[in-house]
Amino acid sequence: MASDNDTSRASGYIASHVIKLLLEDGGYRVRATVRSLKDEEKVKSIKSAFADAKHELQLVEADLVAADSWNEAVKDVKYVIHVASPFPNSIPSNPDQLLKPAVDGTLNVLRACAESGTVKRVVVTSSICAVYDPSLPIPKENEESKTFNEENWTNGEDPHLDLYAKSKLMAEKAAWDYVKELPDGKKFELVVINPGLVFGPLIFNQMGTSLEMVKRLLDRSVPAVAKLSVNAADVRDVALAHIRALTVPEAAGNRHIIVTSNVMMKDIALILQKEFKPQGYHIPTMVVPNFVVWMNSLLDKSYKLVVPRLGRDYKFETKRMQEVLGITPTELEKTIIDTANSLIERGVVKKPKKARKTKEETGAGD
Repeated sequence: MASDNDTSRASGYIASHVIKLLLEDGGYRVRATVRSLKDEEKVKSIKSAFADAKHELQLVEADLVAADSWNEAVKDVKYVIHVASPFPNSIPSNPDQLLKPAVDGTLNVLRACAESGTVKRVVVTSSICAVYDPSLPIPKENEESKTFNEENWTNGEDPHLDLYAKSKLMAEKAAWDYVKELPDGKKFELVVINPGLVFGPLIFNQMGTSLEMVKRLLDRSVPAVAKLSVNAADVRDVALAHIRALTVPEAAGNRHIIVTSNVMMKDIALILQKEFKPQGYHIPTMVVPNFVVWMNSLLDKSYKLVVPRLGRDYKFETKRMQEVLGITPTELEKTIIDTANSLIERGVVKKPKKARKTKEETGAGD
């Protein structure tokens, strides 16, 4: 039996994979949001990407910071997945540019759900940076294990916490607080997904920070790699986590960390080098000293997000991901290679003049 499901921001990186899985399941009718239905090119692109689905994807207009726009979006809907959230490539000069839409957007969606009378469960996308963010020192209670789980919360009072992490933390806390205070007649179940840095193939050319990282290694717009620890997640695992979170009873009222593995930035570069060097790509694998990254941060704001994280060694438990949601993490090598092939095939990264065809183009492995 089909059940209506509302997913925010249809063209987003994670949201597009969530929609893909929902439509492939065949048991859901999916309504997704776009900023404007007047953007005919975008609407056509989204519709065509899911044209073969059993049920046609319905698109409606909604704006994160426009509260009234969400009432129609969640009308007669049973499940809601709220994915949309601003992600900066550099630190904005005005904190409210990031904090306000993250918090207000989440609350606007939840308020509409509470008033709908039909919504039974909402899944909200948060981040591991709401559990622990490496822009801050590792707390004393975690110093020995350097390991974090869903019981941990990032210290939002620390003035050194970067704005993106703070926006995710504030939005998630606001969601839990709001649902806790709802009267019985308006209550619904809340589930939170806390993914790591998300990699994997694109459905649309929506570039996040993680994909920009792979792009820069492929096109060698960076000469070396930073001493940076990465808790990676495959976008397909993250999307599946959202789908499972809709119906698994034990998921209700809980957070779920979604991480594939903890690796250094150099490990990602080495995976790319092994696979793509024969295709004519020259991947930088030399680790740059921390002080060089710091000096670059004086000239390029995007490096300021990296500097506090240099040299941090930490990891996350994924027990709930595997035991509650039943997800086996995708191998990191597959995730990174699929990411790179997607960037190349979609023209985000140019092919070298003497590049050989990718496996997908030759049909290898079929």
